[in-house]
Amino acid sequence: MKIKVCGMRDADNLRNVAALGPDFIGFIFYDQSPRFVGNVLDEEVVKELPRSIQKVGVFVNASPDYILRMVKKYDFQYVQLHGTETPDFCRSLRNRGISLIKAFRVDGSFNFSMLNNYKAHCDFFLFDAKGEHPGGNGISFDWGVMRNYDNEKPFFISGGIGLYNLDQLDQLKGLKLYGVDVNSQVETSPGVKDIDKLRELITRLRPVEEEEEV
Repeated sequence: MKIKVCGMRDADNLRNVAALGPDFIGFIFYDQSPRFVGNVLDEEVVKELPRSIQKVGVFVNASPDYILRMVKKYDFQYVQLHGTETPDFCRSLRNRGISLIKAFRVDGSFNFSMLNNYKAHCDFFLFDAKGEHPGGNGISFDWGVMRNYDNEKPFFISGGIGLYNLDQLDQLKGLKLYGVDVNSQVETSPGVKDIDKLRELITRLRPVEEEEEV
């Protein structure tokens, strides 16, 4: 189970989170988000993150030029598109060498068949709760609807994931669940993660590694 921690920007908090060894860390470039990086995010601190951590820039209906500038500035390995970006938009970025995570806001009426238009242009899908904002609403959706997902594309699950509902991930067994995306439920304030909560979450989600020597 891969773990993506999203909504980072504070340098000291970022270093402390990185020390826990998540697989992905996300940075939000959407000026209406309370976790918007603004002028706070230090590009040198981001570039100093361990190579084992994949860095993700999160954008909402941004221009391709802006996305590409930020990818170069912060050395992102992935771009996450969290708006209403079209398959053609994804294709154009992919053709410019960008690895993509395409996010979708899900409720009971979500049309999973529309994903077929995106799958050739994206590395992963991310399914989030449909709320007031494009992301970071702190609410979950009924993960049972994921039974309607018949795509081979691996995905992240997002939306209100915290220590209280990790056991419910069992209902996604047998699907292409690649990882979880955590944000508001492991925070002390917007953009600042609770290290103790995050440590417990990572411990619970990661399988115990075999220690026996072969």
